[in-house]
Amino acid sequence: MRMNNLHHFTENHHYCVYRDFSLSGVDGKMLTLIYQPMVGAFALGLYQLLSQQVPLEQVGYSAIEQQRGLFLTLGLEPSEKGRKFLIEQTSKLEAVGLLQTSRLYMPDSDDYMYEYELQSPLSPAEFFRTQHLTLLLRDKIGKFAVLELREKLFNKEPDEWSVLTYNKENISIPFYDIFELNTHTIDYELEQAIAETSATTARGGHVAISEEDALNYADIILRFPRESVNRSFVEGLRFNPEGMGVANYVARKYDLSVQDLCRLLDEDGVFDADGGLLLDKLQHIANLQFRQGKRRKEEREVAYKKVVSMREEEKESADLLEEEIAVQMEFYVEVPPQFLSKCDIHQYNMMLRNEPYTRLLKTFFPGSVPDNLLDIFEKIDLNYKLPGEVINVLIHYLMSLLTSGGEQRINRNFVDAIASNMLLKQVNTYEKAVQYIRDQSKVKDKSAGTSSGSTTGSGRGRTYNTRGAKPKPEIPIVERTSGEQSVSDEDFAEMLKLAERTQANKNKGV
Repeated sequence: MRMNNLHHFTENHHYCVYRDFSLSGVDGKMLTLIYQPMVGAFALGLYQLLSQQVPLEQVGYSAIEQQRGLFLTLGLEPSEKGRKFLIEQTSKLEAVGLLQTSRLYMPDSDDYMYEYELQSPLSPAEFFRTQHLTLLLRDKIGKFAVLELREKLFNKEPDEWSVLTYNKENISIPFYDIFELNTHTIDYELEQAIAETSATTARGGHVAISEEDALNYADIILRFPRESVNRSFVEGLRFNPEGMGVANYVARKYDLSVQDLCRLLDEDGVFDADGGLLLDKLQHIANLQFRQGKRRKEEREVAYKKVVSMREEEKESADLLEEEIAVQMEFYVEVPPQFLSKCDIHQYNMMLRNEPYTRLLKTFFPGSVPDNLLDIFEKIDLNYKLPGEVINVLIHYLMSLLTSGGEQRINRNFVDAIASNMLLKQVNTYEKAVQYIRDQSKVKDKSAGTSSGSTTGSGRGRTYNTRGAKPKPEIPIVERTSGEQSVSDEDFAEMLKLAERTQANKNKGV
């Protein structure tokens, strides 16, 4: 609890408690064995006292009362010392995720009221997957005690099963195989009542972390400064799944931590007047921070790789943040030589179709991605607005040019020419991008074959026996072609350069 003025937090102020869960036997054991060593017995007693303010057989709000009852029940003096101690205990509960405190200003009475929103304890599996809480418990009671508590909280499978080899098959019956709902009639009164109840009870909803990569509202709001101008907008993300999806997309794309995302959300201009997140603005400042963090990456390399490896292992087992889109086999591209030992053709094409270009570039470079390449694709992403899967196919095409043994150099003008050509041809899907690079490869092969054969047999052999007479000049004959020939990427780049020089000369003449 952040409190700058103790006169705003006294025994005379009113409070209420919100709880939308009930404590089970496992929750009680977690509070006693796990949370109490971290926050202390007094803070845990305060948590249980607040939980009892709401009837045990119900969820929701408690009655509004004066905080004087809290002070008397806890045996605290209603003085400055007692207030500081109570603030300290609530802060411990907030730090470990058991409590969220809000202050409500009432203009009518020109006074404050406090809302204590209780959070349910983490389950044993969720707790030991949360690294900072596990490390805090280790610092309090020691490593071996943590391992012993973990063994107490988990029941292993029977010994008879552990030595057997068996295949597990899910034979559960789905809902609609047993029950049939009457969907021909719509009960508007029932739907309205359920919607009103959901809107009321959703205020205290605690979103469980289903995956380490997914950042939830509780992670953000606990670390976001209360004095920020954007505080009300960030609080609005609680009931805005679309806004949380935008924040998670940017965080995953640029490898942002919770603290980094909070700093970005505190910037000016990332929210519109209605409180909606502006994706372009958020991506722009996230990219700037991503580039700065890249330059300072050497200082935190060891800790960063350790966290990323843990998250990648859990992401492979359950990727719930976004659904992967499959690739049809007719649009498969070949696996580059450097990936043959790492993945097969199915995994490589799925990576091209679904991964952001920032992650794809890391797979091509075992060390650090060159800054000039990041600048090139940043422009294509933010300015040209090419879809992510099209950019990935473009990266694959450029890397295949480098590894094919040709003399083509990858520079800014060449990549801009290809991207401009894609925009002109409206290449906006993965399938169109694959077809585009296939057509370009055919044009490149065809132009290479014709250039080798055009150097011989082009002259018209004539002899002139007249002395002193000048031979007639050869007039080139333009051959007519029935079909239109495509322009290669190199020719298109040269055409752009020539147009730029012509325009520059014209401006100088003006």
